[in-house]
Amino acid sequence: MSELEELLTGESAHAAPEHILEGLGEDVVHREVAGAPHTIYQELWHICFWLRRTLDWIAGVELPYPVRPEDAFPAKRETESWEQLRQRFFHGIGEAAAIARDGARLELPVRCPSRPGEPLRTMTAREQLESLAAHDAYHFGRIVLLRQLAGMWPPKSGGFTW
Repeated sequence: MSELEELLTGESAHAAPEHILEGLGEDVVHREVAGAPHTIYQELWHICFWLRRTLDWIAGVELPYPVRPEDAFPAKRETESWEQLRQRFFHGIGEAAAIARDGARLELPVRCPSRPGEPLRTMTAREQLESLAAHDAYHFGRIVLLRQLAGMWPPKSGGFTW
């Protein structure tokens, strides 16, 4: 497994997403925590939003960059269950990992729309996946903190406690 694939799916720089997301029910993932801007559910939905956007950009679909930050988070009333959202993440991250294993595809240029008013950026698929991995690490860290505040960390399969 390459380091990039490990960053996306494994325990390269943080606990594996599979462990971070395990053992959580609908009651916990929708729980609001004082001072936290988003719930666990909203954090994972946001991760999935950018995961899909990244995969689309790599595939040549130039979806626009969100106009406002809140456009990349779910509305207050979600219709997708926690388990459906988890499966959507695992399916998408599997697609990203497959791209990370494809050396030739990693070097292909990707046109990436930018924030409104900023010029279009071009980067390689590798750079786009590296950006995704950094983004995911940030938001998975927030999920771990929310789990810690709920007294639900580490999960049964393990997780970093330091």
